[in-house]
Amino acid sequence: MIEVTSYPSLPGKYLTGLLFLLLISAKTLAGPIIDLKGTWRFRTDPADKGIPERWFATRLPETIKLPGSMLENGKGDPVTLQTKWTGSIYDSSWYFNPRMEKYRRPDNLKFPFWLTPDKYYAGAAWYQKDVTIPQNWRGKRVVLFLERSHTETRVWVDQQEIGKQNSLSVAHEYDLTAALSPGKHTLTIRIDNRLEVINVGKDSHSVTDHTQGNWNGIVGRLELRATEPVWFEDVQVYPDLTRKSARVKMTLHNTTGKPVLGRIQVAAVSFNSSVKQSVKPLTIEYGMEGKEAVVEADYPMGEAPLLWDEFNPALYRLTASLTTADQRKEARTVTFGMREFGIRGTRFTLNGREIFLRGTVENCQFPLTGYAPMDVAGWERVFRIAKRYGLNHMRYHSFCPPEAAFVAADLVGFYLQPEGPSWANHGTSLGDGRPVDQYIYDETARMAKAYGNYASFVMLAYGNEPAGRNQVKYLTEFVHYWQKKDPRRKYTGASVGNSWPLVPENEFMVKAGARNLPWDKRPESTGDYRDKIEPFKVPYVAHELGQWCVFPNFREISKYRGVYKAKNFELFREDLADRGMGEQGHDFLMASGKLQLLSYKNEIERALRTPGMAGFQLLSLNDYSGQGTALVGLLDAFWEEKGYVTEKEFARFCAPTVPLARLPKFVFQSNESLHAELELSHFGNVPIPSAVTRWTLTDEAGKALAQGSFGPKPLAIGSNVRVGEINVPLSGVQKATRLKLTVSVAGTKAANDWEIWVYPTTVAAEPTNVLITTSLDEKAEQTLKSGGCVLLLAAGKIEKGKEVAQHFLPAFWNTSWFKMRPPHTLGILLNPKHPAFADFPTDYHSNLQWWELVNRTQVMNLEDFPAHFRPLVQPIDTWFLNRRLGLVLEANVGGGRLVVSSADLSSDLENRPAARQLRQSLLNYMASEAFRPKGEVAASVIRALFTEPSRDTYKPFTKDAPDELKVKNQQP
Repeated sequence: MIEVTSYPSLPGKYLTGLLFLLLISAKTLAGPIIDLKGTWRFRTDPADKGIPERWFATRLPETIKLPGSMLENGKGDPVTLQTKWTGSIYDSSWYFNPRMEKYRRPDNLKFPFWLTPDKYYAGAAWYQKDVTIPQNWRGKRVVLFLERSHTETRVWVDQQEIGKQNSLSVAHEYDLTAALSPGKHTLTIRIDNRLEVINVGKDSHSVTDHTQGNWNGIVGRLELRATEPVWFEDVQVYPDLTRKSARVKMTLHNTTGKPVLGRIQVAAVSFNSSVKQSVKPLTIEYGMEGKEAVVEADYPMGEAPLLWDEFNPALYRLTASLTTADQRKEARTVTFGMREFGIRGTRFTLNGREIFLRGTVENCQFPLTGYAPMDVAGWERVFRIAKRYGLNHMRYHSFCPPEAAFVAADLVGFYLQPEGPSWANHGTSLGDGRPVDQYIYDETARMAKAYGNYASFVMLAYGNEPAGRNQVKYLTEFVHYWQKKDPRRKYTGASVGNSWPLVPENEFMVKAGARNLPWDKRPESTGDYRDKIEPFKVPYVAHELGQWCVFPNFREISKYRGVYKAKNFELFREDLADRGMGEQGHDFLMASGKLQLLSYKNEIERALRTPGMAGFQLLSLNDYSGQGTALVGLLDAFWEEKGYVTEKEFARFCAPTVPLARLPKFVFQSNESLHAELELSHFGNVPIPSAVTRWTLTDEAGKALAQGSFGPKPLAIGSNVRVGEINVPLSGVQKATRLKLTVSVAGTKAANDWEIWVYPTTVAAEPTNVLITTSLDEKAEQTLKSGGCVLLLAAGKIEKGKEVAQHFLPAFWNTSWFKMRPPHTLGILLNPKHPAFADFPTDYHSNLQWWELVNRTQVMNLEDFPAHFRPLVQPIDTWFLNRRLGLVLEANVGGGRLVVSSADLSSDLENRPAARQLRQSLLNYMASEAFRPKGEVAASVIRALFTEPSRDTYKPFTKDAPDELKVKNQQP
């Protein structure tokens, strides 16, 4: 079927064309280009004098290299205490805390909030270049193409103003035909990166200093392009798998002022798959009288078109070649994939097969340049890393990446959710009649036109968590608008947390309810999120899952060799050293990293166990450098490993096929049996017709204590495929032991494992040569003075340190952005080879057997202890405070030997086998010759733990950023 729509309506003679088929080459008939990269003249305009003083008619005095940013060229103002940043500062204590005074000095300025740019500038800047238009461009249409400008551009040719544009997502294109005759001309561009132009929200990742930074410049391609006066303004391809065809919609423009006759040849060829296809070309005759016509045709793709998905990302290049009756030629080549992104119940489908989105959020973190990669290789690297970690999806938080990202995602097979470049909050709102309301429609329309053909572009949202009294009405209309306009993807109003109002018309939900771990109760792997998603009848994607913090990686500092410096990391490292723990930084990273990994494993598995859940979006696989420094990634900001997890380890529980075990608990006693229900989550390329599932229970030496298998049985696409149950008596375990349950699918890479702890039901009699007490009373002090041993059980009695909120889970996002909302700690660090743990198998970090010892347990603030003193079990504090903390410690006190535990080693030990076993292990150690503490601590210092408050505590100082540092003009 071929349709031609012309504006205005054409006489019938122009609409009656012949349809004929012929073979043509798919090679693009590209027009001539003048590359504008190189040296430009330049001048900043902080006082906005350039327009009234007609700088476009003068020769600008400085120079700058484009493509690039002012920051890359060393342009801008020095960063000072008075710099007015683009972004919220929720915790302004740094500005007032006396301990931070040395980091506020001009010669040692170190901000904790985000990475620090070499220079800073927000305002107007002018760019100027002389160009020579060749004689053979006479009669051509000439376009200025600026691939990515930040933000508003305003263009002059010589002294003639051409216009202005504002897009954070697509190229700025200006038609300069009327102003550029052959010969020499001066091109002047004014760029303004202030939010007062269009306020999308000062924390939007497209503009804020929390992320890439609010840069000024032009990156990517800078070109003058010449075309014929009849050209393709747009070509969009709409795959139709049912009909094995593609609907091709071509928008033609004509500036000749005359009616035009001609023909269009459409041809597609596959290019990135082992199977090569050249689709039979289609030729269409057309006629147009006005300035614009739309030509649509159904293009048969053959009997067996190649389909695009994450496993086989087959792509086609479609070339539309236009020839006019007077032999003018133009061409447009686009890339597309034959795919259909659909919804079946509460699951997404691709080409009719259910998929599960295992996603991460790209937060606009580009520390070397300050802007997104403009090359395909840069994005392909990121997607391939993410894919090796088992992911298949990426959401772009309140920004849209450049075209290179879509190209790379198409090639790799990765599902994308770009967003309008707005977090309409913190200084603006949505649906209240502000300019951002129309801007979102305009911007998402520009995104759909520029990137709509890319197979990877499967989802779209307005942006992130808006404010606004009328946001539901606005977002409902937004979803309806896009449903009617473009069926190639699915739409939701916004990606939101729990407290945001519901938009019932969303085609899918990105919402925070189905996330987090219920670890205020005993950890298990039986639960899921079905109660959270049950009210929703559309696909539910967990919003920003995870956000579990890890200690800073100070070895990462040397990587910041670009325009941003990790001054925040430097501050945290120096403060840690000031607190006497500088040498422990890497140990804190590794130990907290293992707890972070454990948290992500359990949360992801909980999502995979949830029947009907559509997917999750981590926040995120790599670190987020802003909002107080949110170190929530298993990878650093450069997408590189930190040392405590590998891609293979992570992909055991995050992959297309994942074995799952529903365990009621992870800590057992030897009179119990290990019971587990095994199931599989399988969203692979095809069903497995005859799957055999194997399981083994091994000890730490790798010896199998029990094993078995289920199947063979068919494994269909989907989750919660039940495999079978196992029941293993643990009576053969005679001492405290760590076991591992491993489940795998024979003949595949799919394997997963869980650690189990088994403790004897009885313990030996407590030694008579150790005094057990709950206070440092007269008897305890006398025992110490006489050289005896004392176990001081201090749970619930600590004063110095009671302000530190310790949960088993690590800090969420970070303690600065949420102004010290609990929890404050990042797990524990210990030496597992210390004889105190000889009868309590443990790693150097938190693991699930520590839950009943750590969760909601007091810590001790060791600020009065000698500088070199290290406890047996050391909770890791938030890096914003770096307090030296203890959970269990030993010391020589008053001639005797003392162990103090703020962990509860007394209550309900019958039902707390890990606590009972740690108590036994400590007592065995204290009664042995190995009990020889290295440190000497005064009895008064021990007493102070019970009687004196901590001296150095968190003080918020203010409720907001200092007024003089707030960005003005936030209301447009």
